[in-house]
Amino acid sequence: MSPIGIFDSGYGGLTILRTIRQLMPQYDYLYLGDNARTPYGTRSFEVVYEFTLQAVNRLFLEGCPLVILGCNTASAKALRTIQQHDLPQTDPSRRVLGVIRPTAECIGNITQTRHVGIFATPGTIRSRTYDLEIAKLHPDIKVTGVACPMWVPLVENNEAHMPGADYFVKQKIDELLALDPQVDSIILGCTHYPLLMDKIQQHIPSGIKVIPQGDYVATSLQYYLQRHPEMQSRISQSGTLRLLTTEQPEQFNESAAIFLDHPVDAVRITL
Repeated sequence: MSPIGIFDSGYGGLTILRTIRQLMPQYDYLYLGDNARTPYGTRSFEVVYEFTLQAVNRLFLEGCPLVILGCNTASAKALRTIQQHDLPQTDPSRRVLGVIRPTAECIGNITQTRHVGIFATPGTIRSRTYDLEIAKLHPDIKVTGVACPMWVPLVENNEAHMPGADYFVKQKIDELLALDPQVDSIILGCTHYPLLMDKIQQHIPSGIKVIPQGDYVATSLQYYLQRHPEMQSRISQSGTLRLLTTEQPEQFNESAAIFLDHPVDAVRITL
């Protein structure tokens, strides 16, 4: 088996996995969640890089020729170093891709006011990776980022649809629009946040588009494989899914089912 590997520090990457599988169900997939060491959003660049590299190498050992970092923090803090430093030394034929670039590419066709907001973890906001990527592609767009440290715990504790979530969601929407009232598009720069979409839509003013990453990452991956048939030919196509976690499988399975909408049976590993 030579599956597509998808990595996240926790559970949010399962939203990316779900969307990719919906678009390309024929491939084999291997998901790895470093749930025992989550969250990554508050950790230093050095620690996030170290942990992400360990996970990528494990997915390579499992036979993955291509790994998607389904985690904004890992994409912001570790992807470039892995691409430029580690892959040339270990195996130049393998590839590691992130979730920030596909989202930055699409935003130019979505915003009309050229004012864009980002909701993300504190680590992703501090890295300013979205600002830099969008500036490269669309230098006329103004980006305003707001960190939402409470949103991930709401999702992972199955509180996303509870009344208490309204306060934290509205608080951050109000904060963003106070910083830039001209924002007409908001990127959900954390893969957990689509599970708060109902609450976000309740409190967002009409006319503002909310952009989850899954569809754009999945479409970008599909185009990537079309452009790189040499990589596509290396990926096995039996339609299977395996899940690995660094947490106790029982705990992972319970939470992962919320993200995937079906029961799962994960295997515990150590990194």
